[in-house]
Amino acid sequence: MKIMLDDRAKTLLKALVERYIADGQPVGSRTLSRASGLELSPATIRNVMADLEDLGLIASPHTSAGRIPTARGYRLFVDTMLTAQPLHLGGVATLEPQLPHDQPQRVIANAAQLLSSLSSFVGVITAPRKASVFHHIEFMRLSERRVLVILVAPDGDVQNRVIFTTQDYTQAQLVEASNFLTAHYAGLTLEEVRERLKSEVDALRGEITALMQAAVQAGSEAMADSQEQVVVAGERNLLTVQDFSNDLGSLRKLFEVFEQKTQLMRLLDVSSRAEGVRIYIGGESLVVPFEELSVVSAPYEVDGKVVGTLGVIGPTRMPYDRMIQIVDITSRLVSNALSSK
Repeated sequence: MKIMLDDRAKTLLKALVERYIADGQPVGSRTLSRASGLELSPATIRNVMADLEDLGLIASPHTSAGRIPTARGYRLFVDTMLTAQPLHLGGVATLEPQLPHDQPQRVIANAAQLLSSLSSFVGVITAPRKASVFHHIEFMRLSERRVLVILVAPDGDVQNRVIFTTQDYTQAQLVEASNFLTAHYAGLTLEEVRERLKSEVDALRGEITALMQAAVQAGSEAMADSQEQVVVAGERNLLTVQDFSNDLGSLRKLFEVFEQKTQLMRLLDVSSRAEGVRIYIGGESLVVPFEELSVVSAPYEVDGKVVGTLGVIGPTRMPYDRMIQIVDITSRLVSNALSSK
C-alpha cells in the first residue's frame, strides 16, 4: 500500500523516528515541535500524530503519552527520508589491513568481527560459495548396494558421501566407473557433469550411468552441506541493547535464531539475490523471523561474481544511515580482499 504524506507530516515523522532512534524514549508533541523545527501549535502536532497513527506509521505505548515508530513507519523512513551522513571510520584505508588478502577463511571471520565492532550489533557473513569442481572421484564398495563416494576438489578438499544403489556393484565395476568419470569429467563443475551425462547417456552402459548420476547427486549435496557456513560475531552485543535486555524471553528467542544457522542462511540467501544494500525490518518483513529485529545486508563478490552475503543484525531502533554505510564499505572491502589482484 502506497502511503502519501504531505510535507508537514513527512517532516514530523522523520523527526519522530530520528529522535526515537537516538533516545529510545517515546516522543511527545513538545519534543517533536523542537526536533522538527516547525512553528506549529501543540494541537496541530497532536492532530498530525493522530493521522500518522491511523495510517499505522506510529503507535502509542500504553505507558506513555509519546509515540514510537512502527515497522511500517521505519520502512517509510528508510525508503524515502533517510539522509546518509559521512561515516567517520578513520578512513577506509585503515580497515584494509584487518582483512588479510592471502587467507579467505580469515577474511570471512575478520569481516564478521569488523561488522560487529563498527555497528555495536551482530555481524554475519556467509562463506563464499565455491564452484563444486572435482579433480578426482573414487567409489568404494561398503556392502551390498552401499557405496562410499569420495570426491576430491582441485584444492585438495575431500567430500565423502554414502549412496544406496539399485543394484550391487563389484569393486572392479566401481573402479571402472571411477576411472571413466575422472578421465572424462575432471575439472568440470558437478552441474556441467550432470548436463553432459544427460546427453551422453546412450553411449554409456546403463549401470555405469546410474552409478555416476547417483555420484553426481551425492557430490552436489556434499558440496552444498560443506558450504552452508555462516559466521556470526557479536551476539553478546544484544545483551546491552535496552530494547531486548528488559525481556529475557525475547533474548532467548534471539539467541535461538543465531544458533539455528539455517534461519540465518535463508535470511542471507534472500539478500544475495538483491543488488546493493537491502534493509529487512522485523514485523513487516516475512524474511526476518523476529519482530524487534532488523537486518541490513549486501552481497559481496569475488572477481565480479556474487558469492556470498554479509550484514548487520540489530534492533529495529538502529541508526540505519550508519548501518547502510558500514555494510556497504565492508562488502567492498571483502570483495577486494577475496578477488584476485
